[in-house]
Amino acid sequence: MQPMSDETKRRQIESIYQKVRQSFPDVPETTVEEFQNLKDKDEVVVVDVRSAGEQAVSMIPGAVTSREFEEHQEDYKGFTVLAHCTVGGRSGLYAKDLQARGWKVFNLKGAILAWTHAGGPLVDPEGPTRRVHVHSSRFNLVADGYDAVW
Repeated sequence: MQPMSDETKRRQIESIYQKVRQSFPDVPETTVEEFQNLKDKDEVVVVDVRSAGEQAVSMIPGAVTSREFEEHQEDYKGFTVLAHCTVGGRSGLYAKDLQARGWKVFNLKGAILAWTHAGGPLVDPEGPTRRVHVHSSRFNLVADGYDAVW
């Protein structure tokens, strides 16, 4: 079987994201590229809503877990929240909850999978990594040069 091209993977990420987006249509979203502009203008906290096991494989540098965010909300008053997960479903629901609680929040469209397609850096407890937890072969949509783990 031929490996999928990055373009095909990006289309699949977009398709999956648009399906899950129906559960949180009023939540603002941002792309990885738009996030770069956002963080230049606002104080932003990146909140990773994935499980601890997923986060142990890799995280976006500087991101905090949803648990850390919830326990230290006062530290982030006035910040814009950027929520992410693997493709954007769990983070969209989390962002919907934060929005209802008055937070300025965006969901990262395509989440960590889109991050890899933009060439974004990742870290694990040891330092830089190219590994990404993706749940199953169905979500093995990381960009070329990254390694999917499930």
